[in-house]
Amino acid sequence: MDGHTKTDNRALHCERYEEGTNISTDLIVMNMREIYDPEIHINIYDLGLIYDIKIADEKVDVTMTLTSVFCPVADHLVSQVKEAAEMVLGEGNANVTVTFEPLWGVDMIPDHAKLEIGLL
Repeated sequence: MDGHTKTDNRALHCERYEEGTNISTDLIVMNMREIYDPEIHINIYDLGLIYDIKIADEKVDVTMTLTSVFCPVADHLVSQVKEAAEMVLGEGNANVTVTFEPLWGVDMIPDHAKLEIGLL
């Protein structure tokens, strides 16, 4: 059990996951915070691109989005997210699903990240 509950379909993982709940999830999040959006220059986790991280039976399913349907680095970001999870749970133990439901928007950036880029 990973300790996550979805409060609504716009709740981001970074807004509902309490650090320290699951060590594997903490390590995956730490790795994801090393992946930066090349245009916005904020890590993808704090940018709100990670919708969910579910761990079961030593496998992880990550649901994420992109800042644009036409993101030119989509494949690279997905590959980096998969690698970030596999660094914790082992190669072949991560699945990444990209969704555009809901569409990502600036309103989905958590306040701490908005401060970092001067939006607050």
